[in-house]
Amino acid sequence: MIMKEIKSHKKWISSYMNAKSHLDDLEVLLEFFDAGEVSEEELDHKYDECIKLVEDIEFFSTLNKPEDELSCLVEINSGAGGTEACDWSAMLFRMYQMWAEKSGFKVTVVNKQDGDVAGIKTAELEIQGDYAYGMLKGENGVHRLVRVSPFNAQGKRMTSFSSVFVHPLVDDRIEVEINVADLEWDTFRSSGAGGQHVNKTESAVRVRHLPSGIVVECQQERSQHQNREKALQMLKSRLYERELQRQFEEKEKLESTKMKNEWGSQIRSYVLDDRRVKDHRTGFQTGNTDAVLNGGLDDFLKAFMMHKTVGEGDIDLN
Repeated sequence: MIMKEIKSHKKWISSYMNAKSHLDDLEVLLEFFDAGEVSEEELDHKYDECIKLVEDIEFFSTLNKPEDELSCLVEINSGAGGTEACDWSAMLFRMYQMWAEKSGFKVTVVNKQDGDVAGIKTAELEIQGDYAYGMLKGENGVHRLVRVSPFNAQGKRMTSFSSVFVHPLVDDRIEVEINVADLEWDTFRSSGAGGQHVNKTESAVRVRHLPSGIVVECQQERSQHQNREKALQMLKSRLYERELQRQFEEKEKLESTKMKNEWGSQIRSYVLDDRRVKDHRTGFQTGNTDAVLNGGLDDFLKAFMMHKTVGEGDIDLN
């Protein structure tokens, strides 16, 4: 606990010192520019570097809640659209995997159920690392895909939906008490890869929390014991998130604000034939759809957090 707190403080100090060093270099470069020893292009490049570092610090300053520092579970469920929706869920699954890997997080597939024809019906990713939940919590909601479907013989333009839920992954910093009498356990054979041992034994587990009705499955580990431990951690995370949501709703009623709770609503559209991805909450959009689907989410994540902080306004990135 103390070591994690020290590590967090070191991160902030390191970020500040790095930004200060670049700003000092910019001042020196400006003097060289005035003396005609460097080009305007070099000066602009260093200025852009400094702006990005300051914006990164500003972004992380918005991650100021206790749960923001936690790792997270990303749950993806296919919605309306049949096979097309399952394929869309697989595309989102890949997008979050690539974002996490590029961001230096450890990624583990906790649960995955393939679609009947293609893609996935449902899947869960565990993304481990500092501030994973804080950065991804704005991804909660329905993601809409519009494209010419490869699964449609007439080549029609189709719309499909997938829902994304991001759950904070509790650790030893947060206590969640569960009465063992409130748990109902089932075991079943793993449906994923993992060798003959995993697929021939009932190592996968499913646990139902009777008071809340929450059901969690885990089949990532080789042994039933390990899967039970992971499932219990996942259940605690869901219960913790539910408590956060309850507190959020109570705060909304108390303060009588007009801010809309976006959880579970359509948040973003990916219109591939028009080369456009737009976030409906912030107005932020980009025409580089390939980059987004390859894990380039940082601009959307930052726009959402800064939008919550400074208010509304459209942002366009070309």
